[in-house]
Amino acid sequence: MAGNPDESAVLEQWLAPLPRRARAGALQLRALDTPLGPLLAGATDAGLALLEFADPARLRRQGAALRRHFGSDWVAADHPWLRQLRGELAEYFAGRRRRFEVPLLFPGTPLQQALWQALTEIPHGERRSYEQMARQLGVPAAVRAVGTCNGLNRLAIVVPCHRLVNKDGRGLGGYGGGLWRKQRLLELEASR
Repeated sequence: MAGNPDESAVLEQWLAPLPRRARAGALQLRALDTPLGPLLAGATDAGLALLEFADPARLRRQGAALRRHFGSDWVAADHPWLRQLRGELAEYFAGRRRRFEVPLLFPGTPLQQALWQALTEIPHGERRSYEQMARQLGVPAAVRAVGTCNGLNRLAIVVPCHRLVNKDGRGLGGYGGGLWRKQRLLELEASR
């Protein structure tokens, strides 16, 4: 299963009305195909700001957050960081990459930023519980807040929020891209 065939249409709806010429400082967006379905990727000169599956509701929420942080100067264009990301994702899915090197932008609250940074430090193939992550961040009573912040991650796969699971180690918890994708990502990483 590589995603719903309508997902490409969802991304085209996002990209079609945008200007096609890159302007300095603009958030440059493009669709990327992966074995788990298409993703909408966005970058500025400072780094990758968006990598999201083609779910209309999530894209609306993530788009609103991006507008708060980056304004509304968006274009449908390629960017060197997006080309690097495309190569790194291909290597990841082929089993040749365990860590992403493209620079990441994840503006948010201090707790969000701390969580998203901590997620990038979970080794490939390992998992953490939401409770473990809350303790690591120094907020042991904030397990739900950690789960909420995890769900707001705008950088699927490269900020590996899929590596957070339920405390019992069997339950997956949630995943904005769908639990089947989370399961596939965990299986992909465990098989190496």
